[in-house]
Amino acid sequence: MVGRLKTGVDVLDRKLDGGVPPGCIVAFTADPASQSELLLYELTAARGTLYLTTERSTEAIRHALEHSPSTVGSPTVRHVTGDAPLEEATRFVGALPDGANLIVDTADVLERADADEYVSFLNDLKTRMLETDGIAVLHCLKGESVPANRMRTHHAADAVFDLRTGITGNELENHLSIPKFRSGKQPTEAIKLELTEEVAIDTSRDIA
Repeated sequence: MVGRLKTGVDVLDRKLDGGVPPGCIVAFTADPASQSELLLYELTAARGTLYLTTERSTEAIRHALEHSPSTVGSPTVRHVTGDAPLEEATRFVGALPDGANLIVDTADVLERADADEYVSFLNDLKTRMLETDGIAVLHCLKGESVPANRMRTHHAADAVFDLRTGITGNELENHLSIPKFRSGKQPTEAIKLELTEEVAIDTSRDIA
């Protein structure tokens, strides 16, 4: 579809008629023990990217990118630290160039902020993405302790990508579903992915 921005992951782009619309906020939920970062890394190959890390160090992110077996770009990596992570993230977002990706890995730290302040951040983020025609991806971890503002992330997001990792028989399987997609036809089937050297569709079985 004309005007869509590629995610850098071919199987996703095909399912989404070419990618996601400019200005889109994506909430990407996944288990902490999964290989979900591979999708984030491949996203950096699509266009210039600002990669905000809230938990791992900038050195750890750069090392992972440099040693990633898949195709990646050369993102600007910044660590959001301090007692006011929302304010720091807002400053970085305000400096985003036109047409860039924004990756927040993970959003959990921001989601623990005051509810009103977090909603304001999400609204400002949406405005900025529309101004720059970029894509924002918020990496949201699943777990026993889910941040109180996770539902607000899902509500504000234009798309929700949900990665489920489990063991079937003696095989580790990853399925990506898209329960929310405001900007076009929503894929109704989960995509079975291989998360090894790169993000690729698993054709060993029918998609389930």
